[in-house]
Amino acid sequence: MQNDLNRASDEEIIHCVLDGDVNAFAYLLIRYKNYVHRIVCRHVPYDEVEDMCQDVFMRAYQSLPNYRKEGKFKQWLSQIAVRTCYDFWRRRYRSQEILMDSLNSDHKNWLEGAITEESRNSFLQRGKEGEARELLDWALRKLSPEDRMVLELVYLEELSIKETSQLMGWSMVNVKVRAFRARRKLKEIFKEIWEG
Repeated sequence: MQNDLNRASDEEIIHCVLDGDVNAFAYLLIRYKNYVHRIVCRHVPYDEVEDMCQDVFMRAYQSLPNYRKEGKFKQWLSQIAVRTCYDFWRRRYRSQEILMDSLNSDHKNWLEGAITEESRNSFLQRGKEGEARELLDWALRKLSPEDRMVLELVYLEELSIKETSQLMGWSMVNVKVRAFRARRKLKEIFKEIWEG
């Protein structure tokens, strides 16, 4: 039976799980653990990744009876992963206050350099550096969970509006409006730091 499940399609494994073979779900977990890990790594702090991956698979297992066979299981699982990350930030934001003064001098110096005229051209290239990512993470924490996720999906991961809409379960119009407003809020945060 084990060899059969190794070669089985996602739908066949799901059918086994729903028919009472709960251990068959392990085959889906093994098949998609790296895929889920890559999604979660992009959206939550590194020390939270393992717990979030477990949450994704628990949610998937619990929601398996609601899985519709029209779409691919991988896409369905990615939606659960993104929404789990979104829920993580919603919980985190409820319990956290972020102060402007929490930027250290390295971050402030980097930001000042990034905003000056001479460095505007190299800003995107420097954005790949660790300090830039830390600064961006700091600014993203100042946004609502919805704004953060839509910015990450549309601008950082460069997903289409349609793909983001499907992952978040929002209309395409809602994604466009939220992405525009969130980007504007992020610019205001950086402007406030620079002028402050």
